[in-house]
Amino acid sequence: MHASNAPDHILNARLPLWLLPRTWPTSAGQPALADLHLAQGCIQAMVPHDPARPLPAGTTWDLAGALVLPGLVDAHTHLDKAFTLPRMGTVKPGLLGAIEAMMVDRQGWTEADIRQRASRALQWAHEAGTVHVRTHCDWWEPESQPLAWGVLRELAQEWAGRITLERVGLIPLHLYTERATAMQLAATVASSGPGALLGGFVHSTNWDPQALRHLFEAAQHHGLNVDLHVDEELHPGALGLATTAALLKELRFEGHVVCGHTCALAAQDEATALATLDAVAASSITLVTLPITNLLLQDATTGRTPRQRGLTLVKEAHARGIPVLVASDNVQDPFCPVGSFDPLEALATGVLAAQLDAPFDRWSEALCRADWLRRGPDALPLQPGSAADLIVFNQADRWGFPSRTQPRVVLRNGRVTSGHASAAWHVADTTPALAAGATPAPSTPIPARSLA
Repeated sequence: MHASNAPDHILNARLPLWLLPRTWPTSAGQPALADLHLAQGCIQAMVPHDPARPLPAGTTWDLAGALVLPGLVDAHTHLDKAFTLPRMGTVKPGLLGAIEAMMVDRQGWTEADIRQRASRALQWAHEAGTVHVRTHCDWWEPESQPLAWGVLRELAQEWAGRITLERVGLIPLHLYTERATAMQLAATVASSGPGALLGGFVHSTNWDPQALRHLFEAAQHHGLNVDLHVDEELHPGALGLATTAALLKELRFEGHVVCGHTCALAAQDEATALATLDAVAASSITLVTLPITNLLLQDATTGRTPRQRGLTLVKEAHARGIPVLVASDNVQDPFCPVGSFDPLEALATGVLAAQLDAPFDRWSEALCRADWLRRGPDALPLQPGSAADLIVFNQADRWGFPSRTQPRVVLRNGRVTSGHASAAWHVADTTPALAAGATPAPSTPIPARSLA
């Protein structure tokens, strides 16, 4: 017997601690297992499992303690560059060498080429259980939109309902030098459809605080959120993140800001780095760390083992209540030869590189919080009424997580879309059989419990 592809009830699920209310019961020092009740593709209720409670009517899975996460968020990717590495020759080490190789390759890009590679990336993400992807799109000419920008907009429409795809115009800081050009760029982004954000590449090689001010003024004027590549280097004098926090306060910026990489924090003296994080904590900034690419590109020199890790200060940021997301970044391009558009791969790298403890109960949150990509109140997933987007891990356990997480069953709106549900999960349907011609009695809804 095979488990149904659309269960009505999922019993004995092990959910991460961050997802549970403070009043959730514990057993032997661990959170009690959870029962999830679904209806019409949404979560109806999430309650602690009670073995004395009668089995509910309908199709039921009993996971016997298998780990479960909400749908994943990949907050920082580059779909326009993905899978370009096989057609490149030798790439010079480091960030600037990768940029040089990409500039050569992009001269041969076509819409069909971009669509094929980005579609492959989205399919991989979908199979991994990702429900929200934010992609950056290289934007080098102030007068025209990149070839990939329109393709990514079309893909966002085609994938709607399966993956929410946001697009960030990744514009080098020097293009914001003139305020009028900054306003023009922001107007173009704002008029290019929903899910578009203004972005910038902020690095010590192009540092211009006035240009950064123009970027935020233009975003403010056109009502855009901002997503930056900032301080992606180990230069202790990098000022991008600190200046961003100061500008947001001065301008009373009304949108939301994401700062990716911020590697320079790890190269600065403790007092300077922590002062910057204190300023970030007082603003509406979400940090995104990209462990795989940062380990490969930072402190990279041919024939020399790297001495520095290149990660941002994730533990210190987390301790200050700063939202921190972990994301895939580049996949199989000159910036990163590996990757699979599975955010859990990035988290596994981050667990080792940053020595993160309790990766399932604490740090898996960094893969699941789409609300951290926008301004507004916290909105935890799997609350009553939210989409039943779930990932069940067949072989992983909380001690070794995220090891052995590749075998997984993905549910979107309560239905299996990837992987194979185990027959062992299936509990006999307890819905009473109806006599011929009988009218089914209305089912009694399971009340949604307050999880505050």
